[in-house]
Amino acid sequence: MFGDLMGMMGKLKETREKVKATKERLNSVMLEEKSSDNLLSVTITANRNLKTIQISDDLLKDKEQLEDYLVLTINKAIEKATEINETELAAVAKEGMPDIPGMDSFLK
Repeated sequence: MFGDLMGMMGKLKETREKVKATKERLNSVMLEEKSSDNLLSVTITANRNLKTIQISDDLLKDKEQLEDYLVLTINKAIEKATEINETELAAVAKEGMPDIPGMDSFLK
């Protein structure tokens, strides 16, 4: 019994370390999102840290349009980054789960 408990504790520690390493790796995963007409481009990490914003001179002439473009494009980038982030971290966490019968169906 205690051997199983110690094994589980070791596996949880290993999983925590893998989650930490995955979060660090996701800082280097860059996603670029562009507006439909390519007048605005943003780069964001998979950890949802905004890195760059590139704005066409044409957009600088219309403040309201620029604001709309920023909101739409940044939100799309955050959505994609969140999906990658959650998928990666869930995969690592699932690896570290103890083998409990029926747990797979519960997690789906």
